[in-house]
This record gives sequence, C-alpha cells and structure tokens, in this order.
Amino acid sequence: MAEHDLLVILDFGAQYSMLIARRVREANVYCEILPYNTPAETLKSRNVKGIILSGGPNSVYDKDAPHPDPSIWQLGIPILGICYGMQIIAKELKGDVKKGHKHEYGKAELEIDDPENIFAGIPKKIKCWMSHGDSVSKLPQGFKIIGHTENTPAAAIGSEDQKIYGVQFHPEVVHTPQGSEIIKNFLYIVCGIKPTWTTEHYIETACRELKAKIGKEKILCALSGGVDSTTVAALVHKALGNQLTCMFIDQGFMRKDEAKKIKELCSRHFKIHIVYIDASERFFGKLKGIVDPEQKRKIIGTEFIRVFEEEAIKLGEIPYLAQGTLYPDVIESAVPSKVTTAHTIKTHHNVGGLPKDIKFKLIEPLRKLFKDEVRALGKDLGVPDDIIMRQPFPGPGLAIRIIGEVTPERVKILQEVDDIIGSEIKRAGFYKKLWQSFGVLLPIRTVGVMGDKRTYLNTIAVRAVTSVDAMTADWARLPYDLLETISNRIVNECPEVNRVVYDISSKPPSTIEWE
Repeated sequence: MAEHDLLVILDFGAQYSMLIARRVREANVYCEILPYNTPAETLKSRNVKGIILSGGPNSVYDKDAPHPDPSIWQLGIPILGICYGMQIIAKELKGDVKKGHKHEYGKAELEIDDPENIFAGIPKKIKCWMSHGDSVSKLPQGFKIIGHTENTPAAAIGSEDQKIYGVQFHPEVVHTPQGSEIIKNFLYIVCGIKPTWTTEHYIETACRELKAKIGKEKILCALSGGVDSTTVAALVHKALGNQLTCMFIDQGFMRKDEAKKIKELCSRHFKIHIVYIDASERFFGKLKGIVDPEQKRKIIGTEFIRVFEEEAIKLGEIPYLAQGTLYPDVIESAVPSKVTTAHTIKTHHNVGGLPKDIKFKLIEPLRKLFKDEVRALGKDLGVPDDIIMRQPFPGPGLAIRIIGEVTPERVKILQEVDDIIGSEIKRAGFYKKLWQSFGVLLPIRTVGVMGDKRTYLNTIAVRAVTSVDAMTADWARLPYDLLETISNRIVNECPEVNRVVYDISSKPPSTIEWE
C-alpha cells in the first residue's frame, strides 16, 4: 500500500474501532487498525500520515488502563483522540482527567468554539453522540477548548501547532450527523492525506495478493449465495480463474429454494465450477437436542469445515479455503487480549466457531470491509444487483432463527414464514430500505381459535431493522397494513402457526439476530 497515504487507528478496545475505519475508508483513505501499544518506531517506519486514538471501556486511571507508546507524541504525526483517546491525550501531555459529576450518554448539542481545522465548514451548533463518564478537567499546555456541551466544558480540544486534537463525542456513529465531515477535515486538512483509496484499487491489490499467496495451488470457496460469499467467489475467480472451485453445502438451514438459485448463479452467471453437497441429515443429527445458540454456531461451523475437508479430498489436493468474513464479524467476535479489551458479543461460524485443527489455510479477502464496501466491490466485479442488494443472512442460516432445538419440521415452518415475509416486504417496496427483515420461530406455543376450534400452536416473531453498518440498528416502523398482511398470510398459509408478534427492539441493547 506504499502508493497510498496511510492512516492508523490505535485500538484501545472500543466496539467502534472498526466503524472508525469504515468512516476513514468512506473518505477514500487507506487505514489500518493496530494495537494501542504499537511502537512509535513502527509508525515512523511505515510513514504514517495520521493517527486516530479510539475510544475504549477503561478509565485512564484504571490500574490496567491501556496507554500508547509515549514516543508517539514526539513523532510529529497528526493525532485525533476519540473519547478515551482524547482523555489519554490530556493525561499523557500533563493535563488532567476526572470523574464526571454527571455522566453523558446519548445525544447532546455541541457548540463549536473554533470553526477551523477539524471543525472547518461545520455549523456552529451540531448534534453529537456522547458516551462517557470521565472528562478532561485541565488542558495540556498549548491546547485550547474548541467545542463544548452543556455538561462537558471541554467536549473538543486541540493544539494547532502540535496538530493534536481530541473529541469527547463519537464522530464515527450515525448519531453524529456531521461526524463524517469532522473525520474528513482531520484527514484532508490536518493530516494532508490524499483520498486515493478506491474499490478499483482494492480489487487490483487483492488480486495481486491472492496470486502471490496462492500461487498455482487450488482454492475452495464456501458459496452461500449471499453478497459476501458471491463477491469473494467473483474476486478469487478474477484473480485465479480455474484454480477456484466453489462448494455449496446445503446444511438444511437455507431459505426456500435457495440451493437451486445458488447453483444457477454460480454455473450460469460466473461460469465457475460448483460442487453441491446435501449434508442436511448430518447437520440435523449434530444439532439434535442442542438449544444453546453458541453451541449451535460452533457445531455448525465445525461440521461446515469437516464437510469441506471430506469433500475436498475427493477433488484432489486443495490447501486453501476462501471465506466471506467481514469487519462486523471480526469485531463482534473480538476476544479480550493484550491488544483489545472489546467484549465478545457472539461468535460467528466463519470467525470464532472454526475448529482449531482446521486442515485448510484460510483466505479472507473481505476481512477489512464493511457490508456497503462489499456491495460496491461486488458491483465492480459484475455481481448481479439482486445479489448485491440482498439482505444479510447469517452463516448458520435459519438454525439461529429457530429458538430452541432445530428440527427438519421447525425449519420447514420457518422457510415458509421467511418466504412470506420476504415476498410481502418486496411487494410493498421496503426490501431495499431495510437492513434485514425476517421471521424467528419461538420456542413457545400459545392458545388460539381457528374455525371455532381451540388451537395450541407456534408463535412467530417478525424482525425488521434499519441500519447503515450493523453496528447499531433501529426497529423499522413498517405500516400497519403491511404487518397485517404478513400476519394474515403466515397464519393462513402456515397451519403450524397461530400467533405473530413484532419485535420493536433496537441495537443496542438487543442484537439484530435473536441468537
């Protein structure tokens, strides 16, 4: 990446570190996330043009609070600290931080005191997203307050001479509407970075790296038919051609008629060799009696790889496996370590659920991309629009949308329900407006009345959310008429269901998927 200016994000354990990276790349700037304690010499040797210090769950006064290499302050590289990152700036540069008398969480009004540099072209008053308890109480020498809120006098600080800035709020989240502009100002004005990072360059670089890494070896791709795996297949095929074999494993948890559509997409549209494996009986057997969602994910992930290994032997020596792992997968599967203190929310079968003795060497070309970036990449690679705009579908499939034990009968119920929800959402013109919309089969039966007879049948929860990055999400305010149509069709066309409820939970505190 030497031809591109490099921005480094030092990760102090924030759940939003990957989101900061996404905002930076939206500005067409190449960035990497590195551990908070990355040596200053490493940053210097890589000719880093700017540094962003992420937020984090710690207080700067905690016994084990993470601190950066003290030498970074002498590098002369522009620095932007966000939340905890701002507090680290204040403490390390001889300012002071204290526990706030009043914590500030959620939306706040920021009044800008210095409309230059990071606030250039920003309105005098803007909405911002706060999430902090500690506050900067004494500025380091050479710094001044450049923004304040009612509860936080030093909501933004800066030293123009040192090119070091700090903001107590989170410019990376959508709840700070001008946040992207603030980040761009830091990149373009303060750091002087050129916006040269594009999807075209990503394809070129990824193809070069794949050729260098894989050589003349063969590689398998786990194709599911979603935008992630399809884009991976298209990218690997562009780089390696006939060295790629796509394998679709039908574990029995796919959507209605999915297998047929996937086979046609791969063989007819992309002209890629595809191997279809019906392993549904095997997967159902492994999940018999299993109700814990983490166990489900790990079992499915393990069996998924085992099937690949067994089938790959029949195809000859294939040492590599390509997967569609994305940034949100990685961050939500974060494991606490000396590098990050982010908390594990749930594992993903293509990240934390893989067996330790995996026989493949994993290739994850999309590991640093967010969903919208993958869609842009897929479009440039010729992936059909109906695939590019397809809503995210979990790797473990409908198995984690069935609360409780997964059986063929329960999957069949949910397949029909999912098909009804999807068709009605599309018919009403809401499909592309939603991040995800799906049904969840609950592990409870309720009393109902159908045809003057008492029933005791299943309950379905309908889930529909809006989001731009899956890091946060809000429940969709779908029209009552649409919800009524969905409910009526489910109850009338699925004889095993007599009740439909609508999930009005946002993320946080809930996750998008139920398991």
